[in-house]
Amino acid sequence: METEAMLLLTRGEVTSLLGLAECIDAVEEAFRLHAEGLSLPPGVLETLTADGGFHIKSAGLKLAGGSYYAAKVNGNFPLNGERFGLPTIQGVVILFDAGRGRPLAVMDSMELTALRTAAATGVAAKYLARPESKVATVCGCGVQGRVQLRALAQVLRIEKVYAFDSEDGRAEIFAREMSAELGVEVEAAPNLQNAVGESDVCVTCTPSRRPVLMRGDVRPGTFVAAVGADNPRKQELDSGLMASGKIVVDILEQCAAIGDLHHALEAGAVTRDDVYAELGEIITGRKPGRTSEEEVIIFDSTGTALQDVAVAAVVYERALRAGRGVKLNLAG
Repeated sequence: METEAMLLLTRGEVTSLLGLAECIDAVEEAFRLHAEGLSLPPGVLETLTADGGFHIKSAGLKLAGGSYYAAKVNGNFPLNGERFGLPTIQGVVILFDAGRGRPLAVMDSMELTALRTAAATGVAAKYLARPESKVATVCGCGVQGRVQLRALAQVLRIEKVYAFDSEDGRAEIFAREMSAELGVEVEAAPNLQNAVGESDVCVTCTPSRRPVLMRGDVRPGTFVAAVGADNPRKQELDSGLMASGKIVVDILEQCAAIGDLHHALEAGAVTRDDVYAELGEIITGRKPGRTSEEEVIIFDSTGTALQDVAVAAVVYERALRAGRGVKLNLAG
């Protein structure tokens, strides 16, 4: 029996085939399908090491172009940059035909992970931030901070941005580069609390293992997206802040195990019943999003394989149309 070849797609090819706007649309559709029961449930397997860790995330979706299943293996080592000059996140995504089990593609995961993570924030902000939001704070000025700001700019009319980072000089570089790119005022903030107190939206995307944002830092009406806590050792939001806000999660089970919700549950500050909704429930209208101008809404974003499979499918379908990638036949 002849075996069809699969595609090998490099980081550069993934980058050239994947745009942020299309990524936001794909991620929104993935959460909608999951809420409607049209997904293969996402799962996570994680191994932590002294300086980082590895995780495998998997899920499946029935999309317009076909039924897909993806498994992503990522290494996440926050000290890679200063120690070895390497990216924090490195890995691969394997995309399968979910109906026949045939491997379709192997692709670099770095750009895909960065974009799909920011895309989830964009989707959440679209439904949960106040529509008139104009001022944002980005806490964490690395690669993810840049993509997060681009995603916010896709869905909100951002006019002013405060950039904060614990590492000297990073916020200044971020402010200069992102201001030129987006054509908005971006200012390096020496004090995170003061910046957040003047903001409509705040995104935290750090590797912190202790809270960087407290209950008193956030003014009424703010939308907070907590992106950094993607393993049980990481935490960005104080449990008191979690308890005071309306909590929306990407996937409840995953956030309860590894997100900022995990820490709030362990502290006894909240229970699972205090979680207002999963993002898919908001997208499908099963639950309303923002119901008050004054409520603080917290999006606990741990990053799910639903996002990975949706975005990997976009890359794969575009690669087929464009004749990109190297064809591999594992059967020999």
